[in-house]
Amino acid sequence: MEVPPQSWLAHYPQAMPSLIDPDSLGSVKELLRLAFSRFAERPAYTSLGHTMSWREMDVASRDFGAALQHVLGLRRGERIAVMMPNLLQHPVCTFAALRAGLVVVNVNPLYTARELAHQLLDSGAAAIVVLEHHAHVLEQVMLEHPGLKLQVVVTATGDLLPPVRELVTNLVVRHVRHQVPAWRLPGAQSFKDLLEQGSHHLLDDLPLKGNDTAFLQYTGGTTGVAKGAVLTHRNIVANVLQLAAWIARDLREGEEVALMPLPLYHAYALTCHLVFMRMGAHMLLVANPRDPAELVGMMRRHAPTVMIGVNSLYRSLLDAPGFDAVDLRHLKVCAAGGMAVQRVVAQRWKARAGVPLVEGYGLTEASPVVSSNRLDIVDWTGSVGLPLPSTDVCVLDDAGRPLATGAVGEIAVRGPQVMQGYWRRPEETRQVFAPGGWLRTGDIGFLDPEGALHVTDRKKDMIVVSGFKVYPNEVEEVVAMHPGVAEVAAIGVPDAAAGEVVKLVVQRRDSELTAEQLIEHCRKYLTGYKVPRRIEFRAEPLPKSPIGKVLRRELREAPELREPGAPSRQSARGREAVTAEAGDGS
Repeated sequence: MEVPPQSWLAHYPQAMPSLIDPDSLGSVKELLRLAFSRFAERPAYTSLGHTMSWREMDVASRDFGAALQHVLGLRRGERIAVMMPNLLQHPVCTFAALRAGLVVVNVNPLYTARELAHQLLDSGAAAIVVLEHHAHVLEQVMLEHPGLKLQVVVTATGDLLPPVRELVTNLVVRHVRHQVPAWRLPGAQSFKDLLEQGSHHLLDDLPLKGNDTAFLQYTGGTTGVAKGAVLTHRNIVANVLQLAAWIARDLREGEEVALMPLPLYHAYALTCHLVFMRMGAHMLLVANPRDPAELVGMMRRHAPTVMIGVNSLYRSLLDAPGFDAVDLRHLKVCAAGGMAVQRVVAQRWKARAGVPLVEGYGLTEASPVVSSNRLDIVDWTGSVGLPLPSTDVCVLDDAGRPLATGAVGEIAVRGPQVMQGYWRRPEETRQVFAPGGWLRTGDIGFLDPEGALHVTDRKKDMIVVSGFKVYPNEVEEVVAMHPGVAEVAAIGVPDAAAGEVVKLVVQRRDSELTAEQLIEHCRKYLTGYKVPRRIEFRAEPLPKSPIGKVLRRELREAPELREPGAPSRQSARGREAVTAEAGDGS
């Protein structure tokens, strides 16, 4: 396939390189070594009121890495699962595993036993480090799969806190808040015990190459069951260097304080935190991003200069009690990814914080960042920015042919950050790659004349009304403009006449808001076939992923949309279904 012209390069910031050298660093382990030596005495991570320096991170990850090699006997290339929220143990375990030559399998700690079993069995994990809160889920997996050979390491919330704080924290978590269900895992070892044992061993300095696998990062991909994207050390290093070049003019080494509310087991937060590590930033780990009070408190205490988040997180902060009193004058950059940023949220954030939301685009299969708006934008642009250095982007029609500028089709990307393929799934790997190494993303969008990428929606989320395509993001953007709306999702539902029609699922900010008022609002901004025909109000927040992305697929599984007898994943509590015949508006 012919390479499209890179029109975006003419719009790069001055002195921004068009290329990076992904082979300038041999592995992620080399990134770690440089950070540990250059920023040793600077603060590295703060969690639960305690801060570890980069020197302390170096020592702890070295000791735990030695334990992985010499106590657990894990060999180079074996997979180790890490299942915990944003605690100090997370980067320690991740860095230790990489230094020991292992492959990290990041696991969502909110997984059910079924989901956890799939990831452990599919990855062939030899070990897992799990927070004790979730050990009962692992116990269920082990009981249901007696053939699963897995070394288990259990950590407690306070394990890396000073002794008195550790004792108090663990007592409160276990016996006051009752957050640790009973569990029994014969043979499980303590994280703290292994850390101590590892201090008596040398860490074998195994040579790593760029094409060695660093992470199996699980994703739903463009279709089907969750599968592991094989991300090599070269993939990760490339994306870190791409992002580092992108932010170099605006952020300073050894000076920044980065707020990290997104879970480190997610690809977006994972790579961003490695970028911040490379520049010696002080990172503030938020264990529960769904608790606005924790976020507000962290921002008051530490005055972050940079933060990452998703649209729903920024919106919840804007509505959080006490946020109006937070001093945001230190903020330089607020990055947004993972889901579309809505204009109303971007406008409110700029008005409150004084800096814009810098939206970017990526996917797990690309380590994950593909494009970003320039950091010097003044306001929300409506695009997801320009492709990063050493990144090609094109838009394909259904036959896989490149489309002209402005034409809407499937986004395809190519660059050193693109995965090697899906773990042990050659057929799905073949299907997702087009000739020439182009990754077909499953996302729909277009390139504008300046080379900026616009994402209109996920291919699988597109709604087709009487043959006309409707992109849920566009409808949600319009609905979110209404002051009576707190959250909204647009999905397609079957219709005898049109094939599909647009349905809204809405959590109201104004309890008096009616379906008729919303439909009238939509008619002002949307052509007839895009106007919602059905509206469902819910009292509870909409279902979301761990990073706060609204899960449209779960909304599509609502009882009224399933075949008779199909299982439900959503409670009917708090629902008020409204069928609103909007007419075609034509």
